[in-house]
Amino acid sequence: MPHILPISDFRDNIANISKAVHESSEPIFLTKDGYGDMVLMSMKSYEEKRFESEIYLKLKEAEFEAKATDKRLTHEEVFSGLRGRVVARTQANV
Repeated sequence: MPHILPISDFRDNIANISKAVHESSEPIFLTKDGYGDMVLMSMKSYEEKRFESEIYLKLKEAEFEAKATDKRLTHEEVFSGLRGRVVARTQANV
């Protein structure tokens, strides 16, 4: 269940709200004049959400690419290409 507080509570209880955000890993929604205004979350939660968003965007990009072409690669083709790049980069750094 979302935590919703008026912004005045944030000003008066910032330490307690910070503790709650870190303990629950859930965002707290702040309202101003009865309307949603801000969302507070811990840095850890923010980074996790950002990572999830990046993964989602990459999957959408892959889905778009898959629809645009009929070419499909096998697992072996993908990973042999990646291994080749890693080996080439490693040899270039030696």
